[in-house]
This record gives sequence, C-alpha cells and structure tokens, in this order.
Amino acid sequence: MSVDDRRRKAERIRHLLDTEGESVHRNTRVFNEGRYESTADLEDYEALKEEARAIKEDAIERLPELLDRVTEAVEANGGTVYVADDAADANRYVTEVVDGRNVVKSKSMTSEEIDVNDALEASGADVWETDLAEFVLQVADEAPSHIVAPAIHKSREEIADLFNEVFDPDEPLETAEELTRFARGYLGERILDAEVGMTGANFVTADTGTLALVTSEGNARKCVQATDTHVAIAGVEKVIPSVEDLQPFVELIGRSGTGQDITSYVSLFTPPGDSPTFGRGEGAGSDDGPGADDERPLESGDDREFHLVLIDNGRMEMREDDGLRETLYCIRCSACANSCANFQHVGGHAFGGETYSGGIATGWEAGVHGQDSAAEFNDLCTGCSRCVNQCPVKIDIPWINTVVRDRINRGEDGDLDFLVEGLTPDEEPGGIDLQKRLFGNFDTLARLGSAFAPLSNWVARAGPARSLMERTLGVDERRELPTFERESLVDWFADRGSRVGPDEARRTVALYPDAYTNYVRTERGKAAVRVLEALDVRVEVPAAGESGRAPLSQGMVATARSNAEAVYEALSPAVAAGHDVVVIEPSDLAMFHREYERLLPEDAYDALKGHSYEVMEYVYGLLENGADVDALSAGDGERIAYHSHCQQRTLDLEPYTLAVLEESGFDVVTSDVECCGMAGSFGYKSEYYELSVDVGETLVDQFSTDDAADRTVVASGTSCLEQLDALLTRRPAHPVRLLDGR
Repeated sequence: MSVDDRRRKAERIRHLLDTEGESVHRNTRVFNEGRYESTADLEDYEALKEEARAIKEDAIERLPELLDRVTEAVEANGGTVYVADDAADANRYVTEVVDGRNVVKSKSMTSEEIDVNDALEASGADVWETDLAEFVLQVADEAPSHIVAPAIHKSREEIADLFNEVFDPDEPLETAEELTRFARGYLGERILDAEVGMTGANFVTADTGTLALVTSEGNARKCVQATDTHVAIAGVEKVIPSVEDLQPFVELIGRSGTGQDITSYVSLFTPPGDSPTFGRGEGAGSDDGPGADDERPLESGDDREFHLVLIDNGRMEMREDDGLRETLYCIRCSACANSCANFQHVGGHAFGGETYSGGIATGWEAGVHGQDSAAEFNDLCTGCSRCVNQCPVKIDIPWINTVVRDRINRGEDGDLDFLVEGLTPDEEPGGIDLQKRLFGNFDTLARLGSAFAPLSNWVARAGPARSLMERTLGVDERRELPTFERESLVDWFADRGSRVGPDEARRTVALYPDAYTNYVRTERGKAAVRVLEALDVRVEVPAAGESGRAPLSQGMVATARSNAEAVYEALSPAVAAGHDVVVIEPSDLAMFHREYERLLPEDAYDALKGHSYEVMEYVYGLLENGADVDALSAGDGERIAYHSHCQQRTLDLEPYTLAVLEESGFDVVTSDVECCGMAGSFGYKSEYYELSVDVGETLVDQFSTDDAADRTVVASGTSCLEQLDALLTRRPAHPVRLLDGR
C-alpha cells in the first residue's frame, strides 16, 4: 500500500468516525448487550448453536439435491422457481416478470447484492423500499451500513432533516413517532398502488417450498398481501431441508442480531397461498396504514403469481472452496458486526464492501463480488476472535478473513493449496506489502532489536527514523515503539536455572517464551517463573520462537504454519514427558487451542492443546489442588481495575484470573469494554491509528470513573498493556507481576 493509499484510508476512517461513529457505536452496543441478555435466557445456548450449524452443514452439503426438491415443491403449489447464474441473469428474469409494473419491496440484502432496484427502474418500473430504514436510505440515496439495521449510522435528527428537506411536510417532523407515522402513510399509498410485491427470505424449506421471513415491521406481509404478484429473491444457500429445521434458527436469529427473544414478525409463506389480496378502501394511506378503515378482498390466492428467484452468483463455487465454504452457513444476523470493536466505532461504510459489512463480509464479498472488494476492508478484521463465540452457527470468521487476506497477498483466487502442498515462508509472495512483512516477522525484528539494544532502541526512536518508518512502512509516528531488552527471557533463565528440584516439584512445566515476553516484556516472564516456583513448580524455558500469531494476522499463512511446526518441535519433548505448557500471552494460547488445528497434523495439535494453559489459569489449578496461596504476594486489599484480553474471553479464561486475584486479597473491578483497540500490529499502522485510539478511549473512559480512577490498572494481553500504557497516566501491569510482588 502506498503512502497516498494509507493517507486516503486514514482520512476516510477519520471522516466516518466524525460523521457516523457516534450513532453506530450507540446502536451496535445496544444490540450487542441485548444479545448477551437474551441468549443467557436460553436453556442450552451452545447446543442450539450446534444444532443450527449441523443443519446448515447438511444443507450446503446436499444443496444441489435440495434445490431440486424446493423446485418440485413450489411448482406443485403453482409457483415458479428460477435459479439465476449471476446478478445479470437474475435481473433479466425479474425485469421480465415485473414488466414495468409498480413494485414494493421488503428488506433484502440479496436484492442489494444484485442491484435489482437499478435494473427495474431502468426498465421503467417504480420501486419503493417499505422497510423504514431502507426507505430512509432510498430517500438519501445511500448504501446500507449494516446487514440488519441498514440505517444504523443515522441519528433521528439526521432523518428528520432529510424528510423535512425532501418531502416538505406541512409541519416539520421531529420525533421518532412523527417520522414513523409519516413514512407509514407515505409508503401505505405506494403499497396500495403497487402490483408486484418483492421480498427476500431468511430461509426456504425444501420439503414444502415455505419461505420464512423474520422481520421487525409488518411491511413484508403487506407487500405480499397487497399485490397479486410475489417475487422472492434469495441466495441458494438459504435453502434448508424441512420446516422442522426452522426451529433453532427462529430461536437464534433475533437474539443474535438485535437482542430480541423473538422478532416482531415471523412470517411463513407457502406460496402462492390461499389468502386474499386487498385493494384500496376509503382509509387507504391513512395514518393507521393502507386500507385500514375499509379493506376489501380483490382476489383469492388461486390467481396469485409467485416467483422464487434463487441466486447462485458465485455461491456454488464457494461451496467447493474449503476456505470460503463456511460463509454459506451465515444466517445474516449481524452478530459478528455488533460484537466487533472496529465495526462498533466506524460502521459498515468502512468495514464493508459492495454489499455486505462486518466480519463475515470478507467471505461474502470475496465470493460474490471478488477479492478486490474484500481487499478494501479486510484488514479491519484484527483476528481478535470476539465474533467467534457470538456467531449462532459457529462460523470461524477470523479464519475466513485470514484465508482471503492470504489470497489477496498472493493475488490468487484459488483454494488454500499451499496448506496441503507445504509451501515454505520463502515462497510467500515477493510483492507482499512491506508493512505486513515487517509485522509478520516480528520475531526476527525483536531478536535483532534485542541483540543490538540499547542502540537499536535509540535509533528506532530518533525523529528521522520514525519519519522514514511512517513513509515506507506505515508505522505511525504517534505510536510509541516497544523497547527491546538486551537480555532475553530465555538467556536470563539459562544463566539462572530452575530453583525447584525434580524431587520437590509438584509439577514440571515448559514456560512458553512468546516473542514479546522473550525480548520486550521480559519482566512478566521472570515474574511468571518466580510465581510458579513459589507454588513448587519446576520451570523450564525452552527457546521456542514465534507462535505464528504475527504472520497469521498479516495473512502470511505459510510463515505461520512454519512457525507452528517449529514451536511444536520445541515444546513436544515437554509434552511427551507429560509436562504442561504454560503460556503468558492469551493470543498465543489461542493459537495453540484454535488455529493450530489448521496448521499442524491432528495428533500434534491435540497433544499441544491438551497440555497447554494460560498462566493465571494454571495458578488457579494449582491453588485448587492444594498449593498454598500464602506463597504468593498478598494483595492486602489493593484496589485494581482489570481488563481481560479478547482471546482470553473467547477461551473463557477471565474467571480464573479474577478468582486468583481475589483469593490473593486484591479488590478487583473489571471492565465490560471488551476490546482495547490495539490488536497487535493494528494500532501501529498509520491508516488505522486513529480508529485504534478511538476504540481504546472507550476503555479509558471506564477506567476513569470514580470507582476505577485510583485503582492499579491490570491487563493480561500484550496489546492491552501497550494501549493502556499509551492512553492512561497510570502504567498498567500484568496480573502475574502482582502475584510476584517484585
């Protein structure tokens, strides 16, 4: 990426932070917090997610068969099914069906994907969006910024100004009720004048041809019932085997997307249907909705025309692509967007492509629009994994983003053949961005920085060097660089040796020296050694190297796999001897427990996952099994404010840290802000620096409240410590250092 490209991206993000950020942040956090509350009420949330995923896996596996079945079911009911190859094919068919008639639509992201409105209007049809948010965007001539809430970036005041300017009502519109009432009356007229109703479909059941629409407004039903032609547009992936299979999705989709136990309307249409359509009555277009005062039936469903347009547009190729296939399990709930810190602050007009937004958008954009569209926003996914536990069908969204990032680096559209064929780091594409090469090879950089410290630190901090690094590598001058230690943790331990003999040891562990602990934050590694030894654990510190997290975050998968193999080789003797591996950095433990499944042979992955623990989790286990807490530094009521790392939360490890700190006598409050915004290298990049700080300020605000302002700030992750150190006046500490007391 050139200097100018980075500057343009930074300016774009700054503009969206200023103009849309407040509305997006407020609304997505409401959705996100609502999801936590709503899913907590489910008796077995995880089992429900497993069931939903199994249904989607089965449906995508059997998709050609299900397309044949749904075609038979719809045609048996008197409807028509058309499977469109691409957007142009779909628009040609729909335009012929509409034939210039007036159209009213309910919300459909698939119709946005193919730009059906433009095609219909070019053919002479009058087209109106009847979803309130889509109507707002149609009037404003703007694209959606969110999969579920397309106008989430607009405030009530902005919508009022828009309506007052465009429609010039007799009395200015101000309140939400006034705006809604006006839109309802205005669109009611269009619905009654329309001849074609167009909807999407959240799900289509192959056994009966039933369409399931999950909506918060009644407009979809009106679009269908007020017209004599119903056109439903859906991607082929929306087909599931049976009506019975809808149950877990109805339970999950509203809770996952907007935090509602169930949305206002769950509509099941088995077209053409036998309910009557309605014509204009005396009350048509009144404030109470179209035809509310005097509805009269026009005709029975026997005369209704129904067309189900199922769209391929790259989906069948995605189905055969191991890297993108899981994208097709998506039920478009937006949980990944709502739970993403970057999305919460900048919204889908930055974190999105031609149609789709949020974490899963990378897979959709790469599959249906091409990698160029995905490349525009792919790096906004930091791989923090916050979305992993929120997806109701358990899609590994960070991995899809990594797959696409790797392909963008390579300039390839193919599958991940290099994972099978065994390409080496030397075969990473020569044209990869220098910035990504720098951050992806942090272990090498840190090793050199340590070898030449303190001179390397002085040179790196000099003004000319910082200016050059920003111009050539995009490392923002405003971000403080890490200070490399002359003596690495591995070297320190080699000189020091273990202080617990084999005969007196409760356990023996290999302490994994991640690159940052080994070369930069060596004090936390030394503290971990002393804390474990205080609990009668014999410690070894092997020279294990970078886990692969750094290159993986840059989409350098071949390098990440090579790192993973080297780490396993270094740690496998300890594992084979029945010893445990203790990890200080949560993102590296997440590599061992999650990403190594894709990077190592199955037996190696299982062995390392089964023997590796986060340091505070391990201390908790020792205390639970008889170790003496008095051997640790006593908190004596010290007040601390604790922030848990994103991947630590994904692995559900935060409770262990809290339990240990409280048992040791510390008075702990925790942050409910889930992300610090640093995300490894992300916060160093000049194009993303301001977004990183904007996310971080939310955490700073919480740690500046009356109850937290005078507390010692504690965080488990390297990124969190770096960000908090930069934004707070109090220097934060890793929790293991509190237990060490030195």
